[in-house]
Amino acid sequence: MRVLGTAGHVDHGKSTLVQALTGIHPDRLKEEREREMTIDLGFAWLELPNGEEVGIVDVPGHRDFIENMLAGVGGIDAALLVIAADEGVMPQTREHLSILDLLQIRAGVVALSKIDLVEDAEWLDLVEEDVRRTLQGTALASAPVVRVSARTRQGMESLLAALQDCLAGVAPRPDFGRPRLPVDRVFSMPGFGTVVTGTLNDGLFRLGDEVEVLPGLARGRIRGLQTHKKKEDFAVPGSRTAMNISGVAVADIRRGDVVAHPGDYLPTRRLDVRFRLLPDASQPLQHDTQVKLFLGAAEVLARVRLLGSEAIAPGGEGWLQLEPVQMVVAARGDRYILRRPSPGETLGGGEVVNPHPKGRHKRFSPSVLAGLQTLALGSPTQILAQALAGEGAATVSEVIARSGIDEATAMPALDELVQSGELVVLEGNGAPGALQGNDLLAGKAYAQASAEALLGEVKAYHQSCPLRKGMPRQELKGKARLAARPFNALLAGLVKDGSLVEVGPLVMAPGSEIRFNPQQEAAVAALLKRFTANPNAPPSVKECKADVGEDVYTALLELERLVQVSAEVVFLAEAYQRMVSEVRKLIAEHGAVTAAQARDHFDTSRKYVLALLEHLDALGVTVREGDARRLRSPR
Repeated sequence: MRVLGTAGHVDHGKSTLVQALTGIHPDRLKEEREREMTIDLGFAWLELPNGEEVGIVDVPGHRDFIENMLAGVGGIDAALLVIAADEGVMPQTREHLSILDLLQIRAGVVALSKIDLVEDAEWLDLVEEDVRRTLQGTALASAPVVRVSARTRQGMESLLAALQDCLAGVAPRPDFGRPRLPVDRVFSMPGFGTVVTGTLNDGLFRLGDEVEVLPGLARGRIRGLQTHKKKEDFAVPGSRTAMNISGVAVADIRRGDVVAHPGDYLPTRRLDVRFRLLPDASQPLQHDTQVKLFLGAAEVLARVRLLGSEAIAPGGEGWLQLEPVQMVVAARGDRYILRRPSPGETLGGGEVVNPHPKGRHKRFSPSVLAGLQTLALGSPTQILAQALAGEGAATVSEVIARSGIDEATAMPALDELVQSGELVVLEGNGAPGALQGNDLLAGKAYAQASAEALLGEVKAYHQSCPLRKGMPRQELKGKARLAARPFNALLAGLVKDGSLVEVGPLVMAPGSEIRFNPQQEAAVAALLKRFTANPNAPPSVKECKADVGEDVYTALLELERLVQVSAEVVFLAEAYQRMVSEVRKLIAEHGAVTAAQARDHFDTSRKYVLALLEHLDALGVTVREGDARRLRSPR
């Protein structure tokens, strides 16, 4: 399915020619009919002599409505540039031609219209010669020029034949399996509800598909599909598509939104792009200029960040990072246009090379500029590696989405990168040809640097905290500044290969142990002697910390030489194990035990016995019934 777009100066007969070709008048608004001037996008279709149906988007020619023109011209396969024979090339002819050139729409036919108004054959020859000079150096340089009259129908068969030949050389729209419909019109139909129209890109939509409307994330389901007013079970790439969506209100959609399958695309507020400033621009493009960005059917204000230069001169090219004020949806390779908001002027355009840069680039960084060059010109493996480089670690699906490469091309390239060792599978199978969409990938250098950073943090912790058995896992994650999934995967790998040891919530280096200095050893020995002297009524937690210091006391707990059972009571580990065993025996013999019985049995005070019994309650060893405890029944 192909789509043809008109272009040309106001009142050069675009809509009249479309009506003559199709039998459909594309001007649908009452004001357009009254003023005999196209204001907004119009739509029609025709059947070529070979039987192929072609959609037509008719755009405004008046300079006041150039931005409406941009909403429709981005989704076309070929252009029908209309130039009135009685006037010749005019300002909007040149501006529309520049836009087609920036969007790289290389297929087209020039209709030299209204020839019935020109009686002088030499004048027609002069106008056609001027048209051909104007086309030189543009995307339509080789386009045929056909003389036509919509009123008399002279040349119409030749025009249809030229359009058929032109479209025969246009490659079919690719099917990447990720359909997206940039919305150029939204309305409500009685009995049906919300309907959107646009030119479908990158995949198929089918009846019943769940869809989301981006960037607003409203979700619905496809209730109906039409192409050229014919009901369809599915819509194909390149087709003019009308979609009836249930579950989404008209108020939730606007021109420029994108309909897609959930999860296929992520809205963005930052784009890395290649840009060309038109030679006839009124002034250079400066850093931090505010512009209007036209992308797909969207129009949004954006701020320009120049990369590698302070300005781009008319006719020059460069790298930009665009920051739209609202979220937009883009894929690598999308074409775009920039206009100055006031006074209105088309500045230039180019290609999106990275729709999801990680953040603001350093404007004059050589590595940033080299990375952008790779994305623009590199092979699939280079593009995928570069797409991942900006993220550190990402899933296979995320890398493919950010690269803009179709899955069929990307998967073998990713497999090649993994097998060569350039990419590392942090989490997943990793076997040749077995990559899955949720597998976590990282560049080799990133994975090595992150692993070394984790090892370094643990080593530094042991050096700064010699009285701690290991580093708390959450503290390590915070120090490493890694997202949860890469951190977990890298740590698991280091534990698996023996580089680190994980015990409960602690991470430690192999063979690491708490070591006391001689002074600390002496203090510990003296404290433990006090525990041994009266194991059932030992020193309090407060006394222990006063004797050896808080750090040494915590170390004794981590070494499991002491067991703290309450905020105040702590026992020697051996004494604790013995007392727990004896409580079990007492209950087994008597069926239950009270605090008084336990106090008498251990010949100690109520403070120690209550702390121990409440501790055993909390562990689920015992359960309290009135003043007594019994063993908790196994579940």
